[in-house]
Formats: sequence, structure tokens, C-alpha cells
Amino acid sequence: MDRKKSIELLDLMYRIRLFEERTMVLFREGLIVGALHHYIGEEAIAVGACAAAEKDDYVVSTHRGHGHCIAKGADLKRMMAELMGRETGYSRARGGSMHIFSIEEGLLGGNGIVGGGLPIALGSALSGQYRESGQVTLCFFAEGAGARGTFHESLNLAALWKLPVVYICENNLWAATTYINYGLPIENIGDRASAYGIPGRVIDGNDVEEVYKTVDEAIKRAREGNGPTLIECKTYRHYPHCMVIPDTRPQDEVMEWKKKDPIPRFEKRLLEEKVITKTEMGKIKEKVKNMLDEAEEFARKSPLPGVETVEEGLWA
Repeated sequence: MDRKKSIELLDLMYRIRLFEERTMVLFREGLIVGALHHYIGEEAIAVGACAAAEKDDYVVSTHRGHGHCIAKGADLKRMMAELMGRETGYSRARGGSMHIFSIEEGLLGGNGIVGGGLPIALGSALSGQYRESGQVTLCFFAEGAGARGTFHESLNLAALWKLPVVYICENNLWAATTYINYGLPIENIGDRASAYGIPGRVIDGNDVEEVYKTVDEAIKRAREGNGPTLIECKTYRHYPHCMVIPDTRPQDEVMEWKKKDPIPRFEKRLLEEKVITKTEMGKIKEKVKNMLDEAEEFARKSPLPGVETVEEGLWA
């Protein structure tokens, strides 16, 4: 990986981490309402995967989707406005934190339903195949979705029709407050790929370069018409499921995984390889902080949706 790409990945990881930290503050101030599912600790997956994709490739997200949006190129101002319920947000405040949608960035939306994005990814992948557009769909989901019917039905059909889709399981071990062993009888979700005759990979989801290389290989395979790949990324979220549910995870487990934080780990590698200096890292962080200041100010100054617009955008 060249220097430019490495710094680009680090920059995006900073954007996600600092964006999430800023939203935590705003949530506590009451400026963001509803559930808020942070992506802190999992940045390497979204950044590594989306860096391997083209701008017009599709991304299907989850309820923990801020990282996917930022990594795919979403505008921080419009994201912040959406979370703060403003008219200038991506969905004019109709979507909120969990349902950011932007066709310009190829974002087909987050989803509050566990496993709900898997069938949607089938649709976009089939569309790309039918139109011979060369577009690939990245479908993110977490380990809890690996036990849903939509997972099995979607992978079966995608394999049967050789659809251009890359399934990326972000296995952070805990489905809300339920440990993975309570819902899955096997250790690796990636092993289930063999049941559908497609490649399955189990990788370190906290290693951004490994994620990039693995997804890049899967995307090339999909573009060549060889069908889907299932990639399981082992990772961990630093905070509870969302801002309104107490953390039931063993604290020694949390602390152990924080030692594997993907950002300091990548920083250390880049410093050792003399790709970047600490001063340059500081400048990137400062730039991102300024961007977030602007995003927050933009959202604060943006109007709330008027009552007279409540029926706009409804389909029945």
C-alpha cells in the first residue's frame, strides 16, 4: 500500500472516531434524540472495505452505520444535521442515526431490523448484474444477523445467481447484550460460506490493511462475474450497544479488546515504517476537528422540519 493510500485510510479512521465522540457529547446535551449506536472500535472495517470500492459501488449498512457512511464519502455536515433532526440532513430528519440514505454516495441506507439489509443487497447486486454496470454491493451486517433467515436465503440466492456482492460480517461478539455463543453453535460465521459454495474468509477486523486487501480481492472476483464472497471480520465495539442500554459485558474483556484498538495500532505501524510523523498525524486530527466544528455549527443553525411537511416523503 502506498503512502497516499495509507494516510487516506488513517484520515478516514480519525473522521469516524472523532465524529462518534462528538455525537456522544451532543446526545448527552439532548441535541440528538433516539438510539445512538456507536462504531468506535470498528473503524478499520468500514474504512478498509470502502477504500477498496469505487464511488458508484453500493453499500448496504446496519443500525451501526455512521462509519460506513463516512468511509463511503458522506458529507459530515449533512450527517450531523440528520442526527440532530434538521431539515438539511440527508433524509430531512426522517431517517435519523439509523437510516441515513444517499444515492449520490451509493449508500442504500442503514437498517434498524437485524439482518434487514441482506435482501436489499440482493436487489442492488441483481440490478448491477442485469445492467452490466460493473457495480458491486458491499453488504455489512453483524454477527446477530448470521442466525437470521435472511442471511441464509440471501447467500443462497446470491451464490446461485453469482451476484456481485461482498458480504462483510462485523463480528463484535455481542448482539446488543447477548453473547455470540448464545445464538451461534459455531465459532466462525465465515465458515458458513462453504454451505453455499462460495469463498469464506475469517480475518482480523481491527487490521485496516488486511480488511482492504481481503475486500479488494472479493470485489475483483465479483466484478469478474464469479459471484459473492463472505468475509467475517473479528472486532469489538468499545462502548455499550447504544446510549440507552447499560453495558453488561465483562469489563476485563472490554479492556483486553481496547488494547487492540485499530487506530493506535495503525498509527504505530505507520510511524515504524516512517510513512508519517506524529506532527503530521496531529495536523490531520486538527483538520478533522475543524470539519466537525463546521458540521456541528451547520446543524445547529439549520431549521427543524416544519409540521406542515410531516406527510412529505410518505408512500402507501
